[in-house]
Amino acid sequence: MAESLRTIGDHGIIGDLETVALVARDGTIDYLCWPALDSPTIFADLLDNGKGGAFEIKPQLDNPRHLQLYVPDTNVLITRFMAESGSAEVADFMPQPEARMRAGRCERGLIRRLTVTSGEVTFTVRCAPRFDYARHSPEVAATEGGVCFKGEELSLSLFASIPLDSHAAEATARFTLSKGESAWFVLGESTMPPPDDALVSSLIEETIKAWRSWHDKSTYNGRWREHVLRSALALKLLTSARHGSIAAAATFSLPEALGSERNWDYRATWIRDASFTVYAFMRLGFVEEAEHFNQWVSARVAKCDRSSPLRIMYALDGSAMADESELPHLAGYAESRPLRIGNTAHAQTQLDIFGELLDSVYLSNKYGSAISHDGWEHVRTIVDHVIDHWQEPDAGIWEIRSKPRHFLHSRLMCWVALDRAIRLAKKRSLGSPLLAWTETRDAIASDIWDNFRHPENGYFVQERGGTELDAALLMMPLVRFVSSSDPVWLKTLDAIGEQLCDDGLVYRYRGADGLEGEEGAFTTCTFWYVECLARAGRLQEAQMNLAKGLAYANHLSLFAEEVDVRGLPLGNFPQALSHLAFISAAYFLDRRLDPAYRPNWQP
Repeated sequence: MAESLRTIGDHGIIGDLETVALVARDGTIDYLCWPALDSPTIFADLLDNGKGGAFEIKPQLDNPRHLQLYVPDTNVLITRFMAESGSAEVADFMPQPEARMRAGRCERGLIRRLTVTSGEVTFTVRCAPRFDYARHSPEVAATEGGVCFKGEELSLSLFASIPLDSHAAEATARFTLSKGESAWFVLGESTMPPPDDALVSSLIEETIKAWRSWHDKSTYNGRWREHVLRSALALKLLTSARHGSIAAAATFSLPEALGSERNWDYRATWIRDASFTVYAFMRLGFVEEAEHFNQWVSARVAKCDRSSPLRIMYALDGSAMADESELPHLAGYAESRPLRIGNTAHAQTQLDIFGELLDSVYLSNKYGSAISHDGWEHVRTIVDHVIDHWQEPDAGIWEIRSKPRHFLHSRLMCWVALDRAIRLAKKRSLGSPLLAWTETRDAIASDIWDNFRHPENGYFVQERGGTELDAALLMMPLVRFVSSSDPVWLKTLDAIGEQLCDDGLVYRYRGADGLEGEEGAFTTCTFWYVECLARAGRLQEAQMNLAKGLAYANHLSLFAEEVDVRGLPLGNFPQALSHLAFISAAYFLDRRLDPAYRPNWQP
């Protein structure tokens, strides 16, 4: 089968807070799930070029240069085609709810507006959706102002300002525009009435206004501001306006190692990743997103008890995440199989999630609204669960698919769960068995210090009784378990630098994990390492490593989950954890570089 012609990093992202599309540098939309981010794809050429479905706009230009940029402070993407004979650009966007309301339009859709900026340019356009992960080709029927793609369970309308031809399962057009002339295409719900020039212009204006209005709520004015707020805009695209949930990434089955089985579906809400994202949003002044997520997660917690604990991940609507299944009819990105949808890891035990969740609850109370009585009762239920299970082995933060082990990171986050609950109880004068909680918290701390150290070198290690390192240990000073200047921690930091770092690339671990292929460096860990260097006062090292980490972003400052030895993106894209780790590192390093900086031990 055909290999993907576009790399993971060759894309920008657009969305409407319900789903997202990836737009390649050549103007092709080759990834889109509809109607929601975790729905089946309608375009998936990124996963099987020529078979998965795509929406192509191709200018007839001799050796054009392709450029992409965002309209400043927005998620409206501009793709430019520049050649000696002429130039053109396409604006791609999906009007978010606020923009649709202001424009008087209820229906959702994807809008592409093409404009010639110099000369005269001929274009060919091809819209070929393939429904249900490319398992079904829709029927095409002409309608007023466009065509309708009809499938068994889904129908979409495509309208255009120029005539469309319909063929077997696709719509096409060929036309010529001169400088200053435009054409537009609107793909969306089959119930939408035909749009006109005025509506399309209004929607793009209102979408730009809505994104800028959100962007301007940020309180961050430090170094790397443009990169920080681009990360925030990317994270916002992964939030659900309807549910309040936050997806871990926009995609599924983009490989962590080319040609291997490390292909996972990240279109779900991990309690861990979403809790970290809440902290990133709050640091930048976006409090509403934090409160919306807390409402979503509170509904999940309300359904839990000691026999049915909180799961590590959920579907975006809060239902159970589906088990894994495979799509054998698709070739996979760079022939990387199997393609998986769903994620069986949802049934794993990962004890660290309780710490990340209660840390976000604590911070939300510190910077947002006070916790309710019912909310506090839910916190107490979580703490009871941690007290009952903190000494047990689990799958850990990296979701190891082998025998459960006693991971230091999991133990650490159980400590965080108790610590933040204790702090919150004291801060809000909430009823709680503080003595019992404090005893358990201190017992966890003693266990870590006594049993998770290298037998010869004394630094912290990945698991109880082991000798291997784990980049997740970088969280230890970030959650204030250990001082960033503690001698044992500094030995750990140096060991991580020697054993897990390679020229600005940071790997999660080095040992075998039971899967084929060697994964790339983990982008998140690069930024955790930067923040730990900064907290240790090693500012020049931190700045240099942050600069290297930023270079691993693509041309639009978007980060994938991992990068290969050449610094090229691997894994699902864009990845929330990568962006929020960058925000955290940049935020702290900016503070640390301030001459007036003073340490603050309040988490």
